Amino acid sequence: MAIRITRRDLLNGMAIGAGGVLLPAHGVERGMSLYTPASPVVPSNYYPPTLTGMRGSHVGSFEVAHALAWQGQKPASYKSLEEHYDLVVVGAGMSGLAAAWYYLKKAGPEARVLVLDNHDDFGGHAKRNEFNHKGRMLLSLGGAQNLDSPSNYGDVAGSLLIDIGIDEATIAQMAADTPDDCVLGGKLNGDVGLTVPDGDDHLTIGGHWFKFFHGRGDYEAAVRELPLPEDQQDKLLAFFGGEKDFLDDLSLVNKWDYVNNTSYNQFLFDRVGLSRETIPILNAHLLILNGPSGWNHTVLEAIMAGSPGLRAMGWLADFVDSVAAMLIDDLAGDIRMFPDGNASVARLLVQKMIPDVAPGMKGVEDVAIARFDYGALDLTDQAVRIRLNSTAVGVKEVGDKVQVDYVQHGKPCRVTASRCVLACYNNLIPHLCPEMSDAQKEGLGYGERMPFVYANVLLENGEAFSELGVSITQCPYDPFQWVSAAPTMTTGGYEPPRGPEDPMVVFMMASPTPADGTKGTTRDLLRMGRHKIYASTFDDYEQQIREQLQRMLGRHGFDHERDIKAITVNRIPHGYAYWYQGLDDPEWEEGQAPHEIGRQQFGRISIANTDSEVTPLMNAAFDAAYRAVEEQIS
Repeated sequence: MAIRITRRDLLNGMAIGAGGVLLPAHGVERGMSLYTPASPVVPSNYYPPTLTGMRGSHVGSFEVAHALAWQGQKPASYKSLEEHYDLVVVGAGMSGLAAAWYYLKKAGPEARVLVLDNHDDFGGHAKRNEFNHKGRMLLSLGGAQNLDSPSNYGDVAGSLLIDIGIDEATIAQMAADTPDDCVLGGKLNGDVGLTVPDGDDHLTIGGHWFKFFHGRGDYEAAVRELPLPEDQQDKLLAFFGGEKDFLDDLSLVNKWDYVNNTSYNQFLFDRVGLSRETIPILNAHLLILNGPSGWNHTVLEAIMAGSPGLRAMGWLADFVDSVAAMLIDDLAGDIRMFPDGNASVARLLVQKMIPDVAPGMKGVEDVAIARFDYGALDLTDQAVRIRLNSTAVGVKEVGDKVQVDYVQHGKPCRVTASRCVLACYNNLIPHLCPEMSDAQKEGLGYGERMPFVYANVLLENGEAFSELGVSITQCPYDPFQWVSAAPTMTTGGYEPPRGPEDPMVVFMMASPTPADGTKGTTRDLLRMGRHKIYASTFDDYEQQIREQLQRMLGRHGFDHERDIKAITVNRIPHGYAYWYQGLDDPEWEEGQAPHEIGRQQFGRISIANTDSEVTPLMNAAFDAAYRAVEEQIS
């Protein structure tokens, strides 16, 4: 069913500003910032969180880096700004902001720090999408979602959270401010649906599919609602309920070998007897959480990620129920979340280092609703400066200094520093620092980041969505595999929609990674997903969003032409850090893994990013930043 695209005046990149005032159109595909090379001074209305259209890796943020990495092109000369800093950080994501903070703590508050970033906003993947409609603010996340198990953070990462006001009491209050049905916020009491094609429309089957997958709750009734052949329903029921050991012909040793060396989907196909048409039902969460489908996860990796299967392993029969219960209860883990995701964490860090960006902000209690003054990020009289729209193209040691070259609004610029921390992603670093060894370049280039797309859709009201009866639903056969209401917690002073009659934001998650498992290794598939993202226009995504929501909600009175008021698409081609996969990556001796070789200090330059820790979690970003600063200070 093709959906006719209309309302171009509202959706092609217009930003809904405070009080419902529409800012000038910017051209979705052009991705223009609110200021251009002709106007280097930040205007008073510069506020990237309210921009709609194509966000994330927006046009203007990647072209210079691609020219460098793909064609070796960079400016022949640079204008020296005659600016020298104690530390220059390349990248204003979580690692970069944390590196600036740790350095200030080590070197003292008078230390001069410059943070460069190629995007028009700070935070890296931790960015917010903000809508203002009918006199109220509506928030959602444009990337990194939550604090995953903050109670388990180490001293380094934990101390940073405390420094910016996120202590044990705050974390407890965040939990109290999160409704029991907010699955995104770590609460598993809300219904987790499953949405599947049903003729021209979609059918959403409610209940709690996280639990159903593990044979808990009324999973039999839910499975019988699926529009699948009866024999496939029977096999799902046997699998979920643990009616047999699907590896009963193998010895314990051989079972262990099997689950570590066989893909999850091959197990489902060969042993459980599921068809290739049915298997996607068990893959949606793998695609969203990890990037590739079950064709590129071992059986054990998939189960550890929350996929069903524990009950189907007879060798766990004695304690499988307790293990499954623990797994389900920990799917969300000790998760805490702000209504704009980890953007609030980035905002807390920035305001701590540059108070004038939001002088009236109290801290955690009002971080979500504070209006930031982006004109205060890069002023000459402050110790820390954050310079946006600035793409680094060269970093090298020259005598007792580090020379940092970058391009801002088409202008090649040069600054110097006593030290430098590269908090960008690994694959770019060899192009910034061609003098490093071939072995280090190879280590840095090994991993491939997980691409993803997060979309936020402003609806006139939540009446149709509320009729689904679920907090979040998995959509295994659709372009966006998960769909949910935007976060509904009150943390940070934010007041979310309170009823179906209120405007709402629908949050949609997509993995562009090919799911058929026939295209190669995980790294191959992640590269394909990234290329797909760059090849897709805003119109492509808008078409997908409108069609998917119409099929999901149409039976409940939804009309996409009437009810959709704005769309923000956050495309993240270089997303979450790559971690090693059992089917594709060898086991290295300690100290010899690519990320360990790649992150080595070279002179006055250190590396801090989640790539260097092979995990995409925020505490890893903090740990990497601390390590890099310690290398330079020590």
